[in-house]
Amino acid sequence: MPVQLLKIVNGKPETPLPSHLQKEDLKHLQEGFDHTNKYFQGIVILHYPLTKLSDGRDFFKLVLQDMNNSCSRNDSINICIYGKMAEDCARVVRHGDTFVVAGFKLEKSPTVGEDGRHGCHLEVSEEAGSAIYIYTKPRTTGASETASMSVAPKYAYTSLNCLKDGTIVNLYGVVKFFKPPYVSKGTDYCSVVTLVDPSNVKLTCTLFSGNLDSLPKIYKVGDIVRFHRIKIREYNGQMQGITSVGFASLTFDGTVGAPVVPRTSSKVYTFMDEEQKTVEELRVWAASNLSISGPAAKLSGVQPMLFFDLTCQLVGKAKVDGSSFLLKVWDGTKCPYPTWKVPVEARDLEGEKILLHQLRNLTVDVLVYDNHVQLAKSLKIGSFLRIYSIHTKQASAVDEDVSHIEFHLHGGTCYGRGIGVLPESNPDVKELKAFLESVELADSQNMESMSSVELDGTFNSVTDLESHLQRCQQLPVTVLTDHQDLNNTELKTILNSTAPQQYRIRAKLRTYKPQKLYQSIKLHCSKCKSLQEVPDGDGFDFILQGSAITAPNVELQNTSWYDSVMWTTQDEKQRKIVIHFVKHDEMLQQPEDTLLMIEGGTLKEVWKLTKIFKCVIPVRSTEDDLELLDLSAPFLLQGNIKYYGCKQCSTPKPIKSLSSIAAEQRPSWEPTEIAQVLGIELLQYVFIMKFTLIDGTGALNAYLFDYEKFFQIPASEILSNNFLQQKMQMTMNTLCPPGRKLDDLPWLECFIKSYNVRDGMKHQVYYQIFDTTVAEDVV
Repeated sequence: MPVQLLKIVNGKPETPLPSHLQKEDLKHLQEGFDHTNKYFQGIVILHYPLTKLSDGRDFFKLVLQDMNNSCSRNDSINICIYGKMAEDCARVVRHGDTFVVAGFKLEKSPTVGEDGRHGCHLEVSEEAGSAIYIYTKPRTTGASETASMSVAPKYAYTSLNCLKDGTIVNLYGVVKFFKPPYVSKGTDYCSVVTLVDPSNVKLTCTLFSGNLDSLPKIYKVGDIVRFHRIKIREYNGQMQGITSVGFASLTFDGTVGAPVVPRTSSKVYTFMDEEQKTVEELRVWAASNLSISGPAAKLSGVQPMLFFDLTCQLVGKAKVDGSSFLLKVWDGTKCPYPTWKVPVEARDLEGEKILLHQLRNLTVDVLVYDNHVQLAKSLKIGSFLRIYSIHTKQASAVDEDVSHIEFHLHGGTCYGRGIGVLPESNPDVKELKAFLESVELADSQNMESMSSVELDGTFNSVTDLESHLQRCQQLPVTVLTDHQDLNNTELKTILNSTAPQQYRIRAKLRTYKPQKLYQSIKLHCSKCKSLQEVPDGDGFDFILQGSAITAPNVELQNTSWYDSVMWTTQDEKQRKIVIHFVKHDEMLQQPEDTLLMIEGGTLKEVWKLTKIFKCVIPVRSTEDDLELLDLSAPFLLQGNIKYYGCKQCSTPKPIKSLSSIAAEQRPSWEPTEIAQVLGIELLQYVFIMKFTLIDGTGALNAYLFDYEKFFQIPASEILSNNFLQQKMQMTMNTLCPPGRKLDDLPWLECFIKSYNVRDGMKHQVYYQIFDTTVAEDVV
């Protein structure tokens, strides 16, 4: 057979290669020589999809890495396979396989200038008498292993003292200095990293990419990086590293004892057991040989004329002028000095007004300049940041007796100045979040109840305040999003007209129900039009407890599309819990991209998993497959949101139906897609409210049936987000101010439509609000 699979038994091939074949090293491969009885052996580090050539032949390309060369420029080579051998190889080859090519033809590589691999490539086909031998290892992955460690090529890594000009190498290093990514003079992002290793050689790398996420995710000095395919060049007698085609990186926390979890934006990467040992050894070496600064300063510990790194959360931002930008941040501690409040227009400040008011004594204003402005503009409110080399400056205004502290992030990148966005999985962020949640905030207050001192902090002058109040009186509290051709109709006329019709009205909101706004959230089925209450957590917990009685079926664990981990709890119940991690391309994804299924977990355990992984599906075992729980429970949890299915309209399918999504090129794990493949009719969260509207000519009750358009708040998030609940309450207080006289209520413009409802012999006309949203100034 031209393509043969050879098993490895006790570390050796079960069947030896034919005796007439002689091994050829990569460095000895040259054109013009006869390679009929030669073979080349390497590790599969990359393979491309099977394609067809213009003549109809199958074509398969892969890349082999030489296992012997560690400091060579040409340590990998392209293999081009034609015909039936191409089809056979594409079906069985995997990353990390040991691959033997015999009877090949050597040709010049047309891509050597792009990929930096060997100057020639190997051509293989059955017609040329070629043969391929693939050494296979067991494909199963242990329950405690991650897929990224189960199948991996053996990369060669170069010590920093073994670097040569013009080579493309793989290496490990400890970060001695770095500049967070910044926009270069062109359109690319740039990051500068200085690495050291136990060879006591230093390497400075200048990395460019048009995609910010593809640059190394370095958060502090002492982090450990792994660079694949970085190009080395000599400049002024010093070796430097620059990005080349195929450059990839992993970053690890450099703290001794911390989990060895790679940080990368790549969906697929390899990481072998011995590499974990490399990371741990570099951590120990760095701890005793590298001067690593302590934890970043807290706002409570800042002093004038200080440069420091701050880990914080962004709660507000605003444009100041063309060369500077304002970031309002906090870390839960209070600065011991009066701080400078950058004067900006209230309408220019982005952020939750309630939260900004609650944190008014804990936030500080950081003014960023020049090259940092573009990144600052793109930051999302609520994100966690590490701002590097902030400068605290002591100053006082002409009319002030007391000095204050100003926070500046100056332009340029000297001393590592910059801004880094930290993921929620970062240990420092987890610690900060836990601390912020324990901070007691000031009571939420409306603008009307703020003191004059607080108003002075919001507006620059009395004139600004007066003009703002005048604008608020003139601005509509609602906005019409369509049907601008309709004229206003009095309520009296509408009440005397037949249905169905559409109207534009100008009215006041006299009352609304329910007064407890959380009671307005319902679940709606778009198929059968039914409405139901959102189940409480107690019912979900009861269903989970009932499902835990069923013992997991071990035959349903560790399938081709998910890996399983099972353990027994230490309590008296000795529950068995199983978590099934869904794979993609036979690899586990990063937690934020992972869907998992859990058997036997409690409500508390399920919620813990939702804080780490993208999607969680509670399941139980049957004889043949995993299945969903009772549809009274959510079939899917994503973040703080529980997704339910309609009992009447759903026809649940086996859990293995999810494998079709896992096989997609980029699985999104969107709730609608998951529901569809599982045969679930997804229930939508909606606002259901009754507004009593008046305009002086009459009064009518209009129903609000809305997902997220009217309040500009997703109904699915309102029950799990206190800030959104407060935001909704403030909106209703603006539309229908409590304690106000009828004449003082604001006017609402909105569209309503009338429709007929028959219940037996009884006929009634109802009205519904549509194509209307609350104005942004109100929200």
